[in-house]
Formats: sequence, structure tokens, C-alpha cells
Amino acid sequence: MKKQLIRKVVIYTLLALFSISVHAADTYTLDPNHTYVLWGIKHFGFSTQVGKFYATGTLVLDKDKPENSKVNASITIASIATGLAELDKHLKGKLFFDADKFPVATFVSDKTEVIDKITANVHGTLTLHGVAKPLVLHVKLNKVGMNPISNKMTAGFSASATIKRSDFGMTTLIPGLSDDVDLMIGSEAFPATK
Repeated sequence: MKKQLIRKVVIYTLLALFSISVHAADTYTLDPNHTYVLWGIKHFGFSTQVGKFYATGTLVLDKDKPENSKVNASITIASIATGLAELDKHLKGKLFFDADKFPVATFVSDKTEVIDKITANVHGTLTLHGVAKPLVLHVKLNKVGMNPISNKMTAGFSASATIKRSDFGMTTLIPGLSDDVDLMIGSEAFPATK
């Protein structure tokens, strides 16, 4: 009787472990050379000026239950790149990002709302300029496959969102420089090494 009980416990434990491994999510590292946030802002109605940040972080990708997928990304504000050194310096200053006081921006997801096989709305919190606000990223899965350059399994995504910079305490030159900032995000991620 005792042996049968132990045997059942062992079998149920093995089944539980197997079912967890079947549905286990994979952890990926965001490729810092291919993960970026491109932003655009209207410049006094004359043009749309753009800039770029590169991002780092992790992605938990659950292929069986994509609604359980998560992302945690960070941006070093001083890495801003507009192609104009003086503008970069200006944007890092106190009138805009104040990179010395607020050196890092983060996005941490808390919900993935699956739309279809390749699109989802990823809800989370963007912390920028010392202020945390909810943000929804409209995400598209571009491709999952072997990367011919790195020989690593790679997942590629694109995403978009719009934020109001006034929500984050950055009000310099509004409305000449638009309050709305359009974000376009590209990301490649590969399995995290264990």
C-alpha cells in the first residue's frame, strides 16, 4: 500500500514536471545591436525630426501561451543619436531628457493581449524622466528562425506607440515641438545563455 502511494506520487510529480516543461517559456536576450527605439517629433510644423536609442533587456517568449510572454527593456538616455552632435547634447540637457539626473528609461510589461498569430498589444509601464506611466505597445512578430549571421535562433519584432512628453514632465517648446512623440521599435532577440 505504501509502495503504491509512493509510486503514484512519483508518477504525478513526473507528469506535472513534464507538463510544465512542455509549456515552459523561453527567455531571450534583446540584441543590443539590433534593438532600438526610433522616435519622431513634429518640429514647428516644418518637419518631423527623428532620433534613436538602442535598448537592452530580456524577453520571455511563450509560444504555447503567448499571453504569458513578457518584456523588460532599458535605455541609456546618454546613448541618444540624432546624427547631430549639438542636438544630442541639447537633448541630454536639463530642458529635455536631463540624462545626468535620469540616466535610464525602462519599459516593463505586465500584460500581453494577443490579437492574432503575429500581433499583440503589450501593456506595461514606461518610466522616463523619473515618471512612470502606463504604455501599450502594438507589437508584430516578424520572424522566428535561425539567424544566418550569428547562427543563433532569433525572434524579431516591430512595435509602435505614441506618448505625450508632457506626461513625463518634458514641456519645453510645446506646442512648437509637438507634445506627441511617435515611437517605432525594432528588436531582435536570441536565447539567453544559461
